[in-house]
Amino acid sequence: MKAIGKVLRIVLLCIAGVIALLAVVIAVNASKNKKVMQELIDKGLHEARNHYNVTPRDSGQYQDMTMYGLMKFHVDQYDVEELGNLSVMTADMGFMQMVSFMITPYGKNVPLCTLDFMYIMGNRKSYVEFYNLVDDTQKDAYQQVLSALSGMTGRYAEVTELAVDPQWYDKYLTVKMHKQLKEDSQNEEMFLDALRTYLDASKAVEASSAQDAAAQWKITKGYSDGLISNGGVSTDVFKKQLGEEKTRDFFDKVFFGSELYQKS
Repeated sequence: MKAIGKVLRIVLLCIAGVIALLAVVIAVNASKNKKVMQELIDKGLHEARNHYNVTPRDSGQYQDMTMYGLMKFHVDQYDVEELGNLSVMTADMGFMQMVSFMITPYGKNVPLCTLDFMYIMGNRKSYVEFYNLVDDTQKDAYQQVLSALSGMTGRYAEVTELAVDPQWYDKYLTVKMHKQLKEDSQNEEMFLDALRTYLDASKAVEASSAQDAAAQWKITKGYSDGLISNGGVSTDVFKKQLGEEKTRDFFDKVFFGSELYQKS
């Protein structure tokens, strides 16, 4: 019995050692990933400021949120003069970090831009998506924006494309890339290329007419509300923790900023 007890203690010590080593590896990777993620955000904001006047807003109670006792979210919000709302959200779950860089246009008829990057230990995943949330997608100026974005995605055709599950909002989705990446340099290159292409193309578009702006706002609000009523991968996380009405308040005031850009 003593021999069995000794073996058991050795096994338990080995298990404890493995767990401790795993915790160290996760902590080291998390620290590295957060540093890389913040550098990416800083360069993204620099790029935005090279094109537009970008002013910070107060995201209030939604700036820092903790969910399930583990998932830590930080949200910064900006007004992009002439264009619309910029929200930059980061998530830290220990073994995984994520940054979401989203521009919701209200002043120009251009697509909504979402750039989501996930850092899972040493792996990188990139979701670059643009959404048609305007009344008329066939106007020349709008088509020129889509053409520029499509040309950008062509530069990454050789990068592994990830399979994604179909969603109800795919009807709005236009130009997109879902990529598996390995190098931080490639991750950064694609992020800045997508953002720069979008900002360059949007800069060439004239301000929306009052009618077009009103239609765009209505469609965008419908899409935002639809995420709450019909569901979405990240939206469902917020709904379960914040509740439906508070999630809508977060979306309207900060994430999409529709409340701030509604015309009287």
